[in-house]
This record gives sequence, structure tokens and C-alpha cells, in this order.
Amino acid sequence: MGSTPQPRRGNTRQRIQDVALGLFAEQGYEKTSLREIAEKLDVTKAALYYHFKTKEDILVSIFEDLNKPVEDLITWGETQPRTLETKKEILRRYSEALARSAPLFRFMQENQATVRDLSIGDTIKHRVLGLVDLIKDPDAALTDQVRCFSALFTMHAGMIALKDVNGDPEEKREAALEVAVELVTRAHDPAAPR
Repeated sequence: MGSTPQPRRGNTRQRIQDVALGLFAEQGYEKTSLREIAEKLDVTKAALYYHFKTKEDILVSIFEDLNKPVEDLITWGETQPRTLETKKEILRRYSEALARSAPLFRFMQENQATVRDLSIGDTIKHRVLGLVDLIKDPDAALTDQVRCFSALFTMHAGMIALKDVNGDPEEKREAALEVAVELVTRAHDPAAPR
């Protein structure tokens, strides 16, 4: 399985996003030019400018499109009771959203310094904090807050650290989700037996 995402069928904007993300992953964000993206698409630079003025515009649009399910999840979670079942559902949905945006997530992981310097860096941080707020109790002890942060990082690590481990990607995703659920379950009910 390569790091280049499967091209989506559809409009020029999506094709530009797919090709750009492939080039960003292959040779790095900084080393990829708009000219190279246009050449790979076999369009003029002017045609590319019609849709996106900068590389950052392309990256931000990819991020917004692929992470819309996370925004929707946070909005949904804010309207739900803070039950253990709700927290498990949030983790399940987040795991699915991560799987759908795997190429972008891998790019962001491998290019953390670049992402931090771009406008999406703060957005990512706020989304993670928003998710943690949904899965931890407001008055949670520090150890339980750490468990909740660790649950999300477990799913992130599952995508990155386990990618080189032999096995079915879906089984690896489910294993990371299971560990995340265990952490949040323990944080939700600290008195529960280990």
C-alpha cells in the first residue's frame, strides 16, 4: 500500500487536491511547486490558479474536506449526554473519520513542522481538544484526563506506528479503537475493576 491516495472521481478541484496530496507525500510539501502540480495534472498554471492561489490553499481545502466528519462529530457530541455509550460512539466515529482521511493524516504526521506553521495547525489542535472535552468528564482527575488524551493518541498512533506491522488495516484500526475504548471506559468509571 503506497502513500499516494486513490484519486477521487469528480471535478477538477478534487483532482488538484488528490494530485497535490500525492506529491506532498512523495516529495514533501516544501519541495512541491504549483508548477509541478499543474504539470502532473496536464493543465496550465493559470487553470490551477483559477481553483487555488497557493499550495497552502490546496492543503487547507483538503484538510477541510476530509475533516468535515470530525467537525460534524464534535457538533453531534456536544448535543449528547455524557454517558459511556456516547463516549464510545464518539471514539468509533472518530476512528472511521481517521481511516477515511488516512493519506492526509499520514502527510500531517510526517510534516508536523510544516503543518504547525500553516493555518491548519491551530485548527487541528482545537479539534483534538474539542474531542477530548467530549470524552472526559468536566471534573475528571488528572490521570483520567491523561487517559482520555491517550485514547485519541492511541488511534493516531495506530495509523502511523502500525502501518508497517503485518496485518489487515481494518484489524489494526479496530485494535487501536479497542484500546482507546478501554482507556475512556476506565476514565469514565475510575472505580471499575482493571
